[in-house]
Amino acid sequence: MADYDVFNGDADGICALLQLRLAEPRNAQLVTGVKRDISLLKRVDAEDGDRITVLDISMDKNRDDLYRALNAGAEVFYVDHHFAGEVPASASLKSMINEAPDVCTSLLINHYLRGAHVAWGIVGTFGDNLKKSAQGMAKNLHLSAEQLQQLENLGIYINYNGYGSDLAELHFDPAELYRLAAEYANPLDFIQDGAEYFQRLEAGYQQDLSAAQAVQALIADGAIGVFELPDAPWARRVSGVYSNDLTNQNPNRAHAVLTAKSNGSYLVSVRAPLNNKQGASALCRQFPTGGGREAAAGINDLPADMLESFINALKQAYP
Repeated sequence: MADYDVFNGDADGICALLQLRLAEPRNAQLVTGVKRDISLLKRVDAEDGDRITVLDISMDKNRDDLYRALNAGAEVFYVDHHFAGEVPASASLKSMINEAPDVCTSLLINHYLRGAHVAWGIVGTFGDNLKKSAQGMAKNLHLSAEQLQQLENLGIYINYNGYGSDLAELHFDPAELYRLAAEYANPLDFIQDGAEYFQRLEAGYQQDLSAAQAVQALIADGAIGVFELPDAPWARRVSGVYSNDLTNQNPNRAHAVLTAKSNGSYLVSVRAPLNNKQGASALCRQFPTGGGREAAAGINDLPADMLESFINALKQAYP
């Protein structure tokens, strides 16, 4: 019998697992990767009696491998907030799926654990750009404004670390970052004791975001904003958090950040307007390799000859 923890390499996936393993310790094999690598269950060679925890990756994108694990006799605990499609009916599957726009996996795990490690839940929820939800979770913790800002920054930086075309482009392998953080029940202690890790993330984030903010918009009106970043590691690292930054600054506008790829296609990050968190997943699923959730979604490989169609679809989705 083996244990596997399968989780998205962004803040939400990491912080969901941090909460769960602080409450329910388990010596599990970690299966993760860059944020866009969501077909993670294919890496698990499941056998009878195995216990598999899956956090913050779309069930729809892992359905075949989920059936394979269940048919092999594994027990699966699946928690997510992305488009799921049909959930398999199996006594060996326990799932918590909620696709509501103000929900993320860290928040779901916080509810599951009845707030046992809510501080890490707050970090993950901030990292998923759900500021109001995170602030609501923090109401009873009596945090100072400075401490709450530290948790928000940590969430943003961990989330930023997940973006890149491969692990070599990240500041930390998400599995390594999880292990470093797992030493601390309180993320504020991690920020203090692990200052070198926090500062490394912060410096990278600020440098990459500054470069992105110097880019001129392809389209910027009251309804949508479209920005194109170059084929460069810094651009791939910052694409997701830059999308969140644009959305926070322009809450009534939908945004698409296109990052050029070496094959001539685009990596696309889409954010629904902050004041109308819907439609991003449906928009991106119109295109091959697209998916996500209501408020935030993406396309892993948009062919250049489909760019005009994508921009027209963005305009139609957010008139």
